[in-house]
Amino acid sequence: MVDDLRSDDGLGGFEGHHHRVSRRSEQERPLADREVPLGQQESDARVLSPLVHAWLDGELPEAVVRKGDTARDVEFWKNINVEVETRRRILTPVFVETKIMNALPQTAPVVISPWWRREFVVRPTHALALAAALVVAASAVTVTLMVTMR
Repeated sequence: MVDDLRSDDGLGGFEGHHHRVSRRSEQERPLADREVPLGQQESDARVLSPLVHAWLDGELPEAVVRKGDTARDVEFWKNINVEVETRRRILTPVFVETKIMNALPQTAPVVISPWWRREFVVRPTHALALAAALVVAASAVTVTLMVTMR
């Protein structure tokens, strides 16, 4: 099976493949389970109530916020808090921690060679700028010598 991923020419990514595939529009194409539609928004964009924000900040008691439409949001955030608390209590197994600690270097890394023995790379633009600066400096020295000799 050949997946035609973003192939505008219809060849499916193969040079020798000459079968033309008609491209369907984005609305006709079924979404695969691994695709995420990036440009689409929820039709009813939900905005979190200011009451829920105040409850999350600790400014309101839960009983005030659990009334009406915000009960679903309160339940959602309570479930998130429960999940976060259980994950906070999870400890890394000792063998994993030992592997990580053994993989760390025992000493700070040092430079292998001194700076004067390392490779010196000059970019063409820097070389041209240096050459121009040398020409200007030589011209200035020459003019200074000619003026002082007179």
